[in-house]
Amino acid sequence: MQKNETLSQIIDLIEQRRLGRAVNALENFLLSHPSLKRDMESLMALQNDFNLMTDYWQRGFNDPEREQVYSQLLKRLYVLATNIMTRDKMANSRFLTSVHNRPRHIRKDWTMSNVRHQLEDFVSDVAMLELETDDNRQERRKQVYQDHQLLMHDLFDYILTSRLWKESLGEAFTDILLSPTIDTNDQQLIVSAITLSALNAFGFNKFSVLMNVFMKTTDPAIRQRALVGWVLCIDESKVSLYPEMAEMINKACEDETCRNELTELQMQLFYCMDAEHDQKKIHDEIIPDILKGSNIKVTRHGLEEVDDDTLEDILHPDTSERNMERMEESMKQMATMQKEGSDIYFGGFAQMKRMPFYNELSNWFVPFFPQHPAISNIWENTKGKKFLQIITQIGAFCDSDKYSFVLAFEQVLKQFPTKMLKMIENGEASPLPLGGMIELEEQRQPAFIRRMYLQNLYRFFRLYPMRSEFASPFDDREKYLFFANPLFGKNKLQENMTEVAAFLMKHRKNDEALSVLSNCDLAANTFDYNMLMGNLLMRMPLDTELSATEFFRHALDLRPDSEKALSGYARAQFRYHHYETALTSYEKLLKLKPEHTGFMLNAAICMTNLQKNEEALKLLFKLDYEQPDNHKVKRVLAWVLTMSKRYEQAGKAYQQLLSQEKPEPVDMLNYGYCLWFQGDIMEAIVHFKQFLLTNGDENYNLEQEFMGTEHSLIASHNITDTEIYLMLDTLA
Repeated sequence: MQKNETLSQIIDLIEQRRLGRAVNALENFLLSHPSLKRDMESLMALQNDFNLMTDYWQRGFNDPEREQVYSQLLKRLYVLATNIMTRDKMANSRFLTSVHNRPRHIRKDWTMSNVRHQLEDFVSDVAMLELETDDNRQERRKQVYQDHQLLMHDLFDYILTSRLWKESLGEAFTDILLSPTIDTNDQQLIVSAITLSALNAFGFNKFSVLMNVFMKTTDPAIRQRALVGWVLCIDESKVSLYPEMAEMINKACEDETCRNELTELQMQLFYCMDAEHDQKKIHDEIIPDILKGSNIKVTRHGLEEVDDDTLEDILHPDTSERNMERMEESMKQMATMQKEGSDIYFGGFAQMKRMPFYNELSNWFVPFFPQHPAISNIWENTKGKKFLQIITQIGAFCDSDKYSFVLAFEQVLKQFPTKMLKMIENGEASPLPLGGMIELEEQRQPAFIRRMYLQNLYRFFRLYPMRSEFASPFDDREKYLFFANPLFGKNKLQENMTEVAAFLMKHRKNDEALSVLSNCDLAANTFDYNMLMGNLLMRMPLDTELSATEFFRHALDLRPDSEKALSGYARAQFRYHHYETALTSYEKLLKLKPEHTGFMLNAAICMTNLQKNEEALKLLFKLDYEQPDNHKVKRVLAWVLTMSKRYEQAGKAYQQLLSQEKPEPVDMLNYGYCLWFQGDIMEAIVHFKQFLLTNGDENYNLEQEFMGTEHSLIASHNITDTEIYLMLDTLA
């Protein structure tokens, strides 16, 4: 989405509250754009008020309203500059110009009283259909819904391309969205239009509408759309102009239900954004196993039932059973992914978003209802009507995918085996979507409603051909990681931040988790916070400014008897090469759990680094005797034997490790060191090369290891830098 850099700089000045400089900059911009005469008049009126205020200040008058007047002038200037920028974007986009002009040319009366009147008339017209005769009712219904759909299409585009709203207009829309006399589908669609508009250009009154509707509505579908809307529209840079935005957020977060919904929303956003990754897993791993285990095969003519292969059953009697087990496991995996929040249908429906239905912007966001003019005929008259209605009712399909499914149903129908379809139509079998059936009660839950709406949004911002004309929240870290927004770091939502950080760590979003934890000052003195922060920093690069040791120590101060805190502290000390302290901590842990293998191994490694090899070997030989098949024990033993220059014994241990079906690359590397240290250069080269071939890390730098992290170790075995360079050249 293109931005005018000059106007962006002016808005930056306004956000910095530099009113005088911003006024002068906007005046210079308008002087170079003489066609914007009305905007210049508005600026001159604002400038006169600014000069009047400045004159009073220079003359030494004490004005108790000065701060308020200054803030009001900033807001007026922001609205003016943003409206100019919005028009500038449209002027440089044929698409946006078309979306803006079309509803304004078709309908001349866009007063709020007229809009409300038409929305209420639709509800009345639908109710009056019951009084029509059977002969007329169906035709009349089609006409009512057709006319109304055209209205909603126009209203959506009108709101989407509207300028920033005055407070009175915001109040009028709030009344419409809370009115019991207006259809919920219309209200939901209006919420989406406001959201899209506010994402493109932040307007406080549009944000206020979304927030007020969220706080006051009793309709769960409207509430969840409004929640997603106001959260994604938050712009922290505008709080200098609109401090009331922070007040509204703080007030909302006083409510426990709101905090829980915000927590769920934050996690759902990440599930939603993993759609492409999840789809690859489904396509490459899950679907093939499902097809193998069924008696269905995919052909270029569709799905075909396959007769049992009796000969195959005789030759390989277990194959069918194994395939069935894999199919059941894959089905369970899909169901688990769906229940956890994954968007399992994104890839499957992506191609269907090219249908003409999706040329209309509003159709990406309209709630699913069978009377929609684009699908009503299919819904009522299709051959597989029962199948269609069941599958859309029980599947975890978002509104957008339901429309796709219905529109493509005639083609889908042709793909199904006749026998299977007949059984469904006769009630002898029920279709079961991949991912399992969703009970009606679950579909009514706020979390499910919100997840389906997020999937609608995600499909639009990823698949709509003109998506580049819109500001996508899924590409803006400040939007999709709203738990890291300072506006949420100063209220009771901090109580939920450790939960979100733990979720992000579980999904390997470590940078995001750090941003969230760094945003919760009030929680810094809790045990959970310090444990999470310590564990998170253990995953981060060593050169980070924060030290995991300090957080684990603080956790220990809070709970001196915590084994987890002591274990974390020991691991952190080890990581930072404080082996003496780490060993002391592991010895304390071993008093608590004398048979804990992990503690014994880590203690042995600490001993080795402290040149206490004999003590370490004594411990490791005992462990290896008791657990001869424990590869972790064998690995540490082999390395300590290498450090003790017992190369022959170490070699035998490494040969055992490398004799596994899938040996670990690290064992090849360490055996290479062992061979090198004892002078078997050729074999060392073989194992180093094998390590480089099998190691999964493409960025692994052996030179950095030889000349950096392990240089002193290599040198202690009488290997010179020249020999290291010779080895590196050979391996290059």
